[in-house]
Amino acid sequence: MHIQKEDLNELEFPELLAEISPFAYSPKTAEKIEKLRPLPIDEAEISLKKVAEYLSSFESENAIPFDEYEDIEAELKLMMIENFRLENSAFIKIKSLTEQIGKLQKFFPPFEELFLNLNNDVKDLEYRKEVIDKIDKVFNRFGEVKSEASPILKTLRTEIQHARKAIQENFNRTLTALSSTDFLDDIRESIIDDQRVLAVKSGYKKRVSGRVLGVSKTGSITYIQPESVVKHQFKLKENLEEEKKEVDKILRKLTAEIAEFQPQLSDYQNYIFDLDLARAKAKFAEKVGGVLPKINRHKTLRLLNAFHPLLLIRNQEENKQIFPQTLTLTEHNRILCISGPNAGGKSITLKTVGLLQLMIQSGILVPVHPKSEMFFFNNLMTDIGDNQSIENHLSTYSSRLKKMSKIIREADSETLLLIDEFGTGSDPELGGALAESFLEFFYDKKSFAIITTHYTNIKLVVEQLPNAQNAAMLFDEYSLEPLYKLEVGQAGSSFTFEVAEKNKIPRFIINSAKKKVEHDIVNLDKTIVKLQQEKFEVEKLKSNLTEQKESTQNKRENLEKLNEQLQQKLFNFQKLYEEEHRKLQFGNKIEGFIDSYVKGKSRKDVVKDFVKILEQEKFRKLGSDKDETKKLQVIKRKITQQLKKENVQEKIAETNEKLEDRRKKERAVWLKVGQRVRIAGSTSVGTIEKIDKNQKVTVNYGSFKTQISGDELERI
Repeated sequence: MHIQKEDLNELEFPELLAEISPFAYSPKTAEKIEKLRPLPIDEAEISLKKVAEYLSSFESENAIPFDEYEDIEAELKLMMIENFRLENSAFIKIKSLTEQIGKLQKFFPPFEELFLNLNNDVKDLEYRKEVIDKIDKVFNRFGEVKSEASPILKTLRTEIQHARKAIQENFNRTLTALSSTDFLDDIRESIIDDQRVLAVKSGYKKRVSGRVLGVSKTGSITYIQPESVVKHQFKLKENLEEEKKEVDKILRKLTAEIAEFQPQLSDYQNYIFDLDLARAKAKFAEKVGGVLPKINRHKTLRLLNAFHPLLLIRNQEENKQIFPQTLTLTEHNRILCISGPNAGGKSITLKTVGLLQLMIQSGILVPVHPKSEMFFFNNLMTDIGDNQSIENHLSTYSSRLKKMSKIIREADSETLLLIDEFGTGSDPELGGALAESFLEFFYDKKSFAIITTHYTNIKLVVEQLPNAQNAAMLFDEYSLEPLYKLEVGQAGSSFTFEVAEKNKIPRFIINSAKKKVEHDIVNLDKTIVKLQQEKFEVEKLKSNLTEQKESTQNKRENLEKLNEQLQQKLFNFQKLYEEEHRKLQFGNKIEGFIDSYVKGKSRKDVVKDFVKILEQEKFRKLGSDKDETKKLQVIKRKITQQLKKENVQEKIAETNEKLEDRRKKERAVWLKVGQRVRIAGSTSVGTIEKIDKNQKVTVNYGSFKTQISGDELERI
């Protein structure tokens, strides 16, 4: 995308990047974020998919094992210098980076479907575990060179240890021996150049053999290293120097060995930078509710519930409400003209569209509904706000004309134009005429544009253009407060006189102003207000009816469910009662057999009677099975009836289609020039002035005209 720096500033793109950069681990990545610009579509799509994949990891248990890191860009350059030695910390950074790559290469493959693009990048890296092994051979877990790094170093450190032990023992022995004398000062000992020394009274210094290392400020104390310590101290110093040389030799060798892996390490660094960038973008998306909309190639921009991300952040911090906007641009609806009162949200709507477009083309997820659609423009040009140039001593109007001249030169079918207060800055009548010509030029160029205006002639021109639409920022005419909602399909009123009256401008001045304005313009503004309010009320009523319908339907369904549950419970209770009653009767009969047998009835007769009862139970059981069969037959019959009902519904649908065909035939009879009509759901009556071949009808309302589909009209 081609876009000027001033356009980026108008859309607050640098401010947006400043909100993303703190999420980066590395200062290098933060710097890269602040320099982000729109990308080619293929590159941007891959970036967007990576960010979306990383964002999904925040919402699942599959957390990507990526932590803070230190970049090794400087080390990658230094290690290629012959005989150069890297510092200890550099090797630890290289090891940590290599370990990160190893972890990521193990993590992504099991979740390849979730992290396809992130996995594709890391799996192509050549993982060299030798880097870690070589560094671990030299360094311990504290980042210190191991004694085992070389045999010489091990020997030297053993000798150093012995020398320090000898120094300690000999010094303590001498100190103990002198403690019984009067040679030592009260402090007994001190430290000079990291060496323990005896604090000898200067008057006795010749009585103590050793090396003098210093004298106190007053001269009363002489600091002496005991003779028994001196030779061990020299040996320690010599060994320390040799140790330093050996460590240097080891690290130079290790640097050369690691330098062989410089190409792989460079790839690791670039991948980590890219992953850090994707993570930072994902963290920002998490903050503002960013998603990946559908990216299309057929020039459809469909924003559903779109938020301005910076305004969203500010309002969240201040606990203020923010209103999303919904709009659509296509090849058949390229230009959207937004009108309405000041402070109603027109400018912020422009900035929202522009900023979201910059974000998506820069690989940044956008705060919109997931079902939104976006496509990529080659150019994005803006004219928002006061562009007065003090440097060139140009007026606001001249400055805007200069910018408009550039837009005219460069605008084409791949351009998105965002122009605020279209045509303002000059004589209203002349400026309006010039703006009208600009609009027609952009329309002929097939440019995409969103403009805001107060000019009535612009609204009327847009109404006549097939591939352009009016839109209004809704305004409550009773409270005179903006609703911050974009309504596409109708022009908006500026509510000039109404707002003036609300702000206590004397009525006689307002009335005088009304007389000075052309009658038709005032009437048109009133009609727009009326239509706007009518549409708002219809939408509100429609919404309430839908809610009531849904609520009634839910209540009905809940009652039906409750009734079914009660019926089932009643049936189960009845069944249980009958079963228990039958068992009780059967038990009474058994009790009667027992009594008759006790009273002397023969066993044969008792058994005969019992067998009779068993036969009765057998027939009852068989009858119960027949009842179950009957129930199944009833269910089958109900299903058959339901199917027949569905056939009836199909026939009803066919009938409705036939009725609609009849209505179309009737409409073709009365839909003629001169017929009085009204829009369905509206009370305003107009006259048909023109009917084009696409059944687009021009309706004359007296003070203004509108174009609408014939299907939406009712005959008066």
